[in-house]
Amino acid sequence: MKPDVRLLAVGLGMLLSACTVVGPDYKLPKDAAVNRPDLQGDLAGSSANVVSAPVPADWWRLYNDPKLDELVHQALVSSIDLRVAAANLQRARYQTNEAEAAGGFTNSAEAGVQRLQEAGQAYLLTEKVPVANVGNGSLNTSYQFDLFGVLQRGIEAAEASTDAAQAAVDTARITLVADVVRSYTQICAANEERNIALHSLNLQQQSLSLTQRLRDAGRGDETQVTRSQTQYKSLRADLPRYEAAQKAGLYRLSMLLAKPLDQLPKGVADCAELPHIAQVMPVGDGAALLKRRPDVRQAERRLAVSSAAIGVATGELYPDISIGATVGTVGILKELGEPSTNRWGFGGMINWTIPSNGARARIHMAEASNQAALAHFDGVVLNAIREAQTGLSQYTSLLERRDALADTEESAKQAADQTHRFFLAGRASFLADLQATRTYTDVTAQLAAANTQVAMGQIDLFLALGGGWENTQPRQAPAQAQK
Repeated sequence: MKPDVRLLAVGLGMLLSACTVVGPDYKLPKDAAVNRPDLQGDLAGSSANVVSAPVPADWWRLYNDPKLDELVHQALVSSIDLRVAAANLQRARYQTNEAEAAGGFTNSAEAGVQRLQEAGQAYLLTEKVPVANVGNGSLNTSYQFDLFGVLQRGIEAAEASTDAAQAAVDTARITLVADVVRSYTQICAANEERNIALHSLNLQQQSLSLTQRLRDAGRGDETQVTRSQTQYKSLRADLPRYEAAQKAGLYRLSMLLAKPLDQLPKGVADCAELPHIAQVMPVGDGAALLKRRPDVRQAERRLAVSSAAIGVATGELYPDISIGATVGTVGILKELGEPSTNRWGFGGMINWTIPSNGARARIHMAEASNQAALAHFDGVVLNAIREAQTGLSQYTSLLERRDALADTEESAKQAADQTHRFFLAGRASFLADLQATRTYTDVTAQLAAANTQVAMGQIDLFLALGGGWENTQPRQAPAQAQK
């Protein structure tokens, strides 16, 4: 082996032996909020309305409603928001491919022909060089050594960005499912409340008819009829509100499924019974919640990206080292390929931009960004726990209020029936009968609204728990699920 070749081999060996990876190796800080013991515990507490069982991925199947299952299925297939998130994920994957392809071998080829007049003095000649047809062709290859791990840090950042994009897809999916269930519930609630309002209106119509007959029989006066008519008209005035709510839910579903109203599953617009879960709601614990919520995973992956960015910025302090080879031919066109036109070469190259204060400032900027990413991650973790605890507290309160109103409705119904019988027997005044009927219809309306609030509270709680992103395609509803 010639001395210059041996020297080159020794130099390369020394460079390779000095390989290192600049910047910090990513690891989750021990003092990160996600590691706090007080955030890992039971969420259910002493509440009898929930249980610390695992949250099912496809939680909407707990309603055991085939129409709802079909709506979710269609939304997951055709949602515009999911298409956007999926495209962003694909873009992130290509960026990872680009990062993985950086460095290593780079190959190129070159060929050209030109009518050329060279300057004689360029070749230290005083006379004019003849015009000639000159051709050239070459093959080049080079290999960039990632001696300081800059490219490796770039790959780590790209992979973490892809993971964050996947978490964004999962967030879009759980939000979509919750919006579909919420819209469907709004339709069912509006129809159910409208039916209840119609029943109350029918009762008031009967009372108005009775009041008119009593007036005609001389047992009442026009004032009593007017008051009954006023209450009847007041109840009737509420009906358009329920129709508007039903339409709003249908329009929202149409947008979520990217389909016109007439292509929604049959029977959706006529749903008149609130979807509900006839079992204690599973909520899991804090540790499972933080692993399950996509926004927590997305924030953690963004933290990994910012950590890798420190290594990329630090790599600017070090040179780029590569080795390459070229083989080709250049000369008079008709003589190309002859020994006199052939050329080749190989060797190493160092490209180093002398570090300046700007390079070090970029390192400090990356470190500051990493601290901001950690603070953001802690904030997302704390917010996830807050949302789950708030949703659970509100859901429990809504259940208690619903149960209290159900008991109140029963009492109001008994009071209305008793007062009406006393009024017919002449033992109670018209105003007492009117007030008892109004109280009953008001409580009935409040109970219907409370049932709707409980249903919406369930959806909000499942959304806060982060369930529903693991499976993209609904499975057949389990036979044991209860209505």
